[in-house]
Amino acid sequence: MRLEFHTLDVFTSTRFGGNPLAVVLATDELSGEQMQAIAREFNLSETVFVRKPANPAHSAAVRIFAPNGEVPFAGHPTIGTAILLAESKTSSAETEQDAIITLEQQVGVVRVGVCLKPGEPGFAEFDAPKLPQDAGALPPVDKLAAGLGLISNEIGFENHRPRCFAAGPAFAMIPVSTLEAIAKARVCQPHWRAAFDEQGIVGAFLYTRQCEHTTSAFHARMFAPGMGIPEDPATGSAAICLAGAMHHFDDTPDGMHKRAVEQGYEMGRPSQIIMTNVIRGGELEAVRIGGQAVRVCEGKISV
Repeated sequence: MRLEFHTLDVFTSTRFGGNPLAVVLATDELSGEQMQAIAREFNLSETVFVRKPANPAHSAAVRIFAPNGEVPFAGHPTIGTAILLAESKTSSAETEQDAIITLEQQVGVVRVGVCLKPGEPGFAEFDAPKLPQDAGALPPVDKLAAGLGLISNEIGFENHRPRCFAAGPAFAMIPVSTLEAIAKARVCQPHWRAAFDEQGIVGAFLYTRQCEHTTSAFHARMFAPGMGIPEDPATGSAAICLAGAMHHFDDTPDGMHKRAVEQGYEMGRPSQIIMTNVIRGGELEAVRIGGQAVRVCEGKISV
């Protein structure tokens, strides 16, 4: 069996930046074990397998695999797959076109709005299928710092403190004081295992208000060695949890608040995630994640 695949760089407008993604089409005959083997072969943060939807009104069903296991939902696979499917249905590349791509994922049905403009990378945006929830405290700061190769006073800024948030996948949200400190962070075993692996989380998402670009609100890094991802260039599902941390720690007024999150710079893969938080009556009502994607290559894979 030979299956068509495409790779895209997601959360970027430039090839060889952002978070690379593989999308394999027409995979209804594959078993979960075969999908996992293909994901390990691509060895990217995630690989998407596109299948026929259970509801014919939807665009596709998808399964998402990291190198070490299946995940129920992830941001950059949602963005990249939606843009790829929208482009494949476009009748003309000469006019601006909008599309709604509806993806059946394990987390539920995710509707993605896609905008295609001539000569520009596609842009997609989706509402988080689950709002971020406070998932509890984390181990003491000294233990977290040891797992990240930092010192205790480099963890936290303003009133932001380490906290676990979940929006489907759960992340340890780690505020870091400076850009210099976040740049030197790394996975330090065996301290990492004691600090993070026992918490039932996908990984640790580090963020600071100090940024490379004045247009960004946060600079971030994400480590998930347990999922086979030493470091991720852009993590949409963690950005949803960052919205939860912002609502928890910041006194944000009612309204729509758009923020850019930069990630992947330490890896040489600059990424831009657009996070929009909608607050009404003092409550977080919606979180939207958006970004661009560019195609890189395509081909056939034998199974």
